[in-house]
Amino acid sequence: MAIKPKAIFLDMDGTLLNHHNKVSMNTKTIIDELRSEGIFVFIATGRSSVELKEMLPEGFAVDGIITANGMSGYVEEEAVFEHSLSRELVDTIIERARKNKVYYELFPYNEPRMVLQQDREYVEAEVRDPQPEGVEINEWISRKKAINEEIAWKETITGTHFSKFYFFARSREHINNWKIELKQLQKEMAFTMTPSSPHNAEVMVANVSKASGIEQMLDHFGLTGCKTLAIGDSDNDVKMFQYVSYAVAMKNAPDHIKAITDDVTEFTCDEDGVYRYLKSNILAVKTQ
Repeated sequence: MAIKPKAIFLDMDGTLLNHHNKVSMNTKTIIDELRSEGIFVFIATGRSSVELKEMLPEGFAVDGIITANGMSGYVEEEAVFEHSLSRELVDTIIERARKNKVYYELFPYNEPRMVLQQDREYVEAEVRDPQPEGVEINEWISRKKAINEEIAWKETITGTHFSKFYFFARSREHINNWKIELKQLQKEMAFTMTPSSPHNAEVMVANVSKASGIEQMLDHFGLTGCKTLAIGDSDNDVKMFQYVSYAVAMKNAPDHIKAITDDVTEFTCDEDGVYRYLKSNILAVKTQ
C-alpha cells in the first residue's frame, strides 16, 4: 500500500461488525498487535457510546472512539468532545417526523434513546414482520432490538443534551421523501444529515461528521498531520474517506463507495475483512 499509517480509523457496521453485529476475536487480536507496534487505532461510528458498550467483545481496546458520526469522542470513557442538538431542532424534527409517520430514535447522552409515546403505534409498525426486501439483516436486528429492549417511550422529551437522531423506513420511497423534507428544513435550521444505509438517515449538528471527529481526536493526541488510514463501507464514511491519507472500502460496500477510495478489502465483513486487510497490508509491512 501507499502509506504506513500512524493512526487507523475503523467504521463499525459492515466493517468491524459482521452482518449479525458481532466483532471477531481475530479483529480484536490484530488491533492489539497494531497498537503494540505504536499505531493508534480508533473506532469512528454512527452508533452511540451506549450501543458500543453492548456490542464490543470483552477486552476489546482502542485508543479512542468517535461516536454518532462525529458528535462525540471518548478516550477511556472520558469525553474529549461532545456536540448537542438544540432543543428547538429536536422539537421541530419530531413534529415533522410525526406528520410524515417516520420512524425515529432520539439519542440523549448517557441515557436510553427516546421515542414519544404518542408516536409509538406508527414507529412500531415500521418494524413489523416480515423483514422488508433490501433491508440488511444487521439493520433489521438493530431495529428489532431497539423496539423490544432499548427505546424509552416518553410522554415528553426530557433533557437538553442530545447526540443525534436516527430515522428508518421500510421502503426506500418513504425514507427518500423524508430526506427531501429534511433538506427543505435545512434551509431554515442548520444541521447535518447523512445516511448509513438506503433505508435510514441520521441528523447531527451542522458541520459535524466523522471527518470533524477525526480532526478533533488527532488534535487531542498531538497527531495532527500524521499519515492516516480509514476503513468503512457506507455514505456516512464519505467525509472520513475524504479527510484521511488513505481510504479503504470494504468488499461489501456499494460500488459508489468503492469508487471514491484508494483500495478495497479482498474479503467482506462476514469474512473477517478488516482483520485480513490489516494483517496483510499494515502489520506485515510495519514489522518488515
